[in-house]
Amino acid sequence: MPPYDSFLLISFGGPEGRDDVIPFLENVTRGRGVPRERLEQVAEHYYQFGGVSPINQQCRDLLAGIEKDFAASGVDLPVYWGNRNWDPLLTDTVTAMAADGRRHAIAFVTSAYSSYSSCRQYLEDIERARAAVPDAPRIDKLRQYFNHPGFVEPFADAARSAAESLPLPVQGTYDLVFTAHSIPEAMAGASGPTGGAYPRQLAEASRLVAGRLGRADSWRLAYQSRSGPPSVPWLGPDIGECLTELAETGSSGVVVVPVGFISDHMEVVFDLDVEAARHAERLGLPLARAATPGTDPRFIAMITELVSERQDGLPPRALGELGPTLGVCGSGCCGLGAARPGVSA
Repeated sequence: MPPYDSFLLISFGGPEGRDDVIPFLENVTRGRGVPRERLEQVAEHYYQFGGVSPINQQCRDLLAGIEKDFAASGVDLPVYWGNRNWDPLLTDTVTAMAADGRRHAIAFVTSAYSSYSSCRQYLEDIERARAAVPDAPRIDKLRQYFNHPGFVEPFADAARSAAESLPLPVQGTYDLVFTAHSIPEAMAGASGPTGGAYPRQLAEASRLVAGRLGRADSWRLAYQSRSGPPSVPWLGPDIGECLTELAETGSSGVVVVPVGFISDHMEVVFDLDVEAARHAERLGLPLARAATPGTDPRFIAMITELVSERQDGLPPRALGELGPTLGVCGSGCCGLGAARPGVSA
């Protein structure tokens, strides 16, 4: 193959004003039969923040950090950015790349894990965009990075800082709870090349972060942002159920680590900072939420390293027992397994 001539950041996208919210949610749920009333309920979450999801600005900030780190590391690749559900849409970005003469791009997606929603659907997005653009570049997606030091270590430091914000008597006795976006159990069962990769990878990332806090054997994994019908089993327990159980068993306080997310987007700032925080307050349970990696220099350096793995043959790094994931997904990897999620926050 010809060498890489460009870098592409691919993300979920989000509205940037009140008028964007309903059209954005319609994009997310197109073809899934989600009732208008449900869209309007979720829209209220965005309206609490002026109709603006933080995710697009976070992508701009991340892209600026990547450009700077590429320059410092001698990676000579122009950077592009395209979204699944809102401007800049991926097809428009691929059109611009083709117009610029790009022939072979390397892509980083803002999801660290294996599942249909977090990996294979992005591959489908890429192929759909390429099919719509004459002379589109080939686009190779980078591997999952849930157990890379550049992902784990920022979370560990953020969890430590969150614990220090709890009331002094709680700082040594808090419970540690990790959260991730729930998906249907059937989808989780089909994730990865042999199944069950999504919950397994989440548990491994949680264990690695907890270990750096001296709590490798004392943590919980909960889920959030469920968006499907009650008749379909989804991964649990829900974060609200988890907090209730902790309060009932005498917990002195909780540090919540959103290990399933790379940045503080809507599922974090609403589902955790608003809903979970209110629930904890009603329970009389002190709660602190750890920051996500965002633009932590170690996370940005990880992206540069992943590019160098693929481009220059740099040996892949991974912590823990699962090792680095494959750089190329097989045809049966991360099958759908169930109806796609509808819409959460």
